[in-house]
Amino acid sequence: MSTTELLKGAAELFPDEVVTSAHVRHLDLPFGAGRFALITLDNGLDHTKPTTFGPASLANLDAAIDQVEKEAAAGEIIGVGVTGKPFIFAVGADLKGVELLKDHKDALAIGKGGHEVFKRLAALSVPTFAYYNGAAMGGGVEVGLHCTYRTVSKALPAFSLPEVFLGLVPGWGGCTLLPNLIGAERAVSVIIENSLNQNKQLKGQQVFDLGIADALFEGADFLEQSLIWTAQVLKGDVKVERPAIDRGEAWDQAVAKGRFVADSKVHGAAPAAYRALDIIAAAKNGDLQQGYDAEDVALADLIMGGELRAGIYAFNLVQKRGKRPAGAPDKSLARPVTKVGVVGAGLMASQLALLFLRRLEVPVVLTDIDQERVDKGVGYVHAEIDKLLLKSRINQDKANRLKALVTGVLDKAEGFSDADFIIEAVFEEIGVKQQVFAEVEAVAPAHAILATNTSSLSVTEMASKLKNPERVVGFHFFNPVAILPLLEIVRGEATDDASLATAFAVAKKLKKTAVLVKDAPAFVVNRILTRFMGEIQNVIDEGTSVEVAEKAVEPLGLPMSPLVLLELVGPAIGLHVSETLNRAFPERFTVSPNLAAVVKAGKRGFYVYDSGKPELDPEVAALLKQGDVVLTEEQVRERVLDAVAQEIGLMLDEGVVAEAQDVDLCLITGAGWPFHLGGITPYLDREGVSERVNGKPFLARGVASVPA
Repeated sequence: MSTTELLKGAAELFPDEVVTSAHVRHLDLPFGAGRFALITLDNGLDHTKPTTFGPASLANLDAAIDQVEKEAAAGEIIGVGVTGKPFIFAVGADLKGVELLKDHKDALAIGKGGHEVFKRLAALSVPTFAYYNGAAMGGGVEVGLHCTYRTVSKALPAFSLPEVFLGLVPGWGGCTLLPNLIGAERAVSVIIENSLNQNKQLKGQQVFDLGIADALFEGADFLEQSLIWTAQVLKGDVKVERPAIDRGEAWDQAVAKGRFVADSKVHGAAPAAYRALDIIAAAKNGDLQQGYDAEDVALADLIMGGELRAGIYAFNLVQKRGKRPAGAPDKSLARPVTKVGVVGAGLMASQLALLFLRRLEVPVVLTDIDQERVDKGVGYVHAEIDKLLLKSRINQDKANRLKALVTGVLDKAEGFSDADFIIEAVFEEIGVKQQVFAEVEAVAPAHAILATNTSSLSVTEMASKLKNPERVVGFHFFNPVAILPLLEIVRGEATDDASLATAFAVAKKLKKTAVLVKDAPAFVVNRILTRFMGEIQNVIDEGTSVEVAEKAVEPLGLPMSPLVLLELVGPAIGLHVSETLNRAFPERFTVSPNLAAVVKAGKRGFYVYDSGKPELDPEVAALLKQGDVVLTEEQVRERVLDAVAQEIGLMLDEGVVAEAQDVDLCLITGAGWPFHLGGITPYLDREGVSERVNGKPFLARGVASVPA
């Protein structure tokens, strides 16, 4: 089947494709180098919208290559370049269509179609050049890898092969060409490590330093400088020399390192990284066609698998639903925030103060019970600003301005009388928080929002003794505040629309992913994690070993094991949340006597790391009192997943969030659950747990799964 026929058939499967054009224009290169053809990729939308490759887009590029191929054969041009519209080169395959594919042969056609078009660039009789002028990802990177030479803009903000992150492999030449260009070690870093490190992006300088690009130019006149350089290359005035690739033991070691990274991140639970590493390992022999064929098969297999569907689902949650929160009130109701108050000056409060200061750039005032604490909180913020200055993230003027905006006082009346948004981050006890809010309400202006960073307590109860409970809203951040995107915004029974709208407006300025949550015990993330970890603790208390209980959930590929997560959260906080939920739902949430003993003993976790890896602390082992019920890993996993499925079902019935999608968005952005799970509900559906426990799946067929 010809490339044209292949793409025509595939185009019928992508009815909603935003088609990318490939315009050919001709120009005379400087220094009399000769006539040159430049192909520009452009999807016709505004310059902020990404350019993608679906079948029709690939067909357009194929037609452009037809034209330049004839011109090259006739001696009318001496070279061909490929670039993108302003600020965007191309960001790869049209995933909106990929997730709709139902048949393996159709998925295979997508891989082959991309390969056949891109290979034609490499086969042209004249040198080819890729000019990475803006964001380049996936297939956008790969089309450039098929060119003879590449330049990159210093202003390029994002460059990656993110396929493994989404549950695919770089399937249009990435796994095969990149290690043959820059060596296996660097290729594994880009394809595996960066992808599994929350889709880490490269900047223009890094692309050049890795050897992916042959030249680096400033963004302002990038194309002009690239064309001057192109002329010099074609005239022989510039020689591009690349280091020899080590195809010996170093190649094997790089692949082995990649497998270690994949094991540490996904524990064998997600196949994409391993399929990519198999192709990289085979690419050692330099047989490009063999590599392309392997990419086609891997791509088709993964497209028809659950991991990709869950990955695309997760990506869309973060990029779309996360930016348009379900149930958020009309943003026109939001009040302006020109000053922020923070009650408390401990670590959490100081992190909040820093975040508000950096994002809102308005005065921020901290209070606490004594001057030493206040000074420590302000000092923390100043020290973090100094770190930003040292890293050149801000200049001296900005640092001075930010430092001048943060202050600390003991008198709440002095600090909060003109504040528009006041958030408390004090001890997690309802009486303490009620007292704090009563003191704040007495001195704050009538319009001020009173926000609580509580992780599990009732916002409604917290506001119940105030004169104006309608302005109290939950504003639950996740630690570390600067890294985790989630912000659970909790509506109490009395919270009015204006207060809620203001909370969402502030969240947007803070660049957080806001999810509207009903005022229910522990809200979303902590409730699910507490049920999850509670079952792990229960089976340990009953007699299963710590090692078996921990290993049981490794197939989920979570970023860390349950007890390591408990260590990060803090055993005392974990115990407190479990006690809160036990009071609310005693039939499902237990309080582990062993966890209570660990907290009472002042232990920071279950493990010690003297050997460089986690091992059960002998002192903790001595504290554990276990029964005689010993479960296998499979039994533990089934019990834990059943508990989580039950809890999510109950939460949805209670209306804690609008839909299962919000549960997944919360776990991805608040707890770092991997994209290949899609949060949790696609995994529970795929494994049959949802049906077994609740009698139905959480998501409709075709959502994070292969369409019916």
